[in-house]
Amino acid sequence: MNIKSIASASCLLLLAVGVATAQSAAPVVSPTTVGSVAAQMALARQIVLHGSPQGAHACATCHGVEGQGQIKAAFPHLAGLPKPYLVRQLQHFDVLARDNPSMQAIAHKLTSDQIDALATYFSRQVPPPIMPPATPPPPLGTELALQGRDAVPACITCHGPGGRGLGGALSAAFPPIAGQPAAYIERQLRAWKQGQRPPGPDGLMGAIAKHLSAADIGAVSLYFAAQPTLVAASTTEAKP
Repeated sequence: MNIKSIASASCLLLLAVGVATAQSAAPVVSPTTVGSVAAQMALARQIVLHGSPQGAHACATCHGVEGQGQIKAAFPHLAGLPKPYLVRQLQHFDVLARDNPSMQAIAHKLTSDQIDALATYFSRQVPPPIMPPATPPPPLGTELALQGRDAVPACITCHGPGGRGLGGALSAAFPPIAGQPAAYIERQLRAWKQGQRPPGPDGLMGAIAKHLSAADIGAVSLYFAAQPTLVAASTTEAKP
């Protein structure tokens, strides 16, 4: 079975497992998720603005108060990303599974309650609007995103149309990537290619990235950086 087939099968399997689990059992609430959303939002905002009592830096320094990110500095937006994905990434940083010294140091100084609260906070923020690029993305990026090539599956297979995600049970493994800074997307693809970031279900992202050239990575990064976020797309599509 090639990578294209594995990607499609993995997405479908994860979706089926998620639906079956939701239908067959009541959700288990861990101690870290007990408490009102209002309390979590208040706790998170303190950390976002001032850092944690344990010494984690304020999230707003790089990601903004509302998680809008900084395109020029290649700091990704966190606003509107799925809570399960945000929790998983902070956990990966905490155990040094994902390479980023700054984020590793921050995550290591957060408790489980604080991680859960921050994930709740940022998942409830509105993603930033994306300005159309002055020039369209390279055709190579569009081809890889929409059609794939040889052993490389189309990115939208798992990341959804326009890179806006598939939601539900897939959100922790396959997040929206639309509108993220091109330099950030490029850096993540290089990290997967070099084995510096967990490769995801069935090792998909690691395997895919190893089949991408530097030109491929640059082109597909520009494509998704130019795509509107889910909120921006919904607003545009609602106009007459």
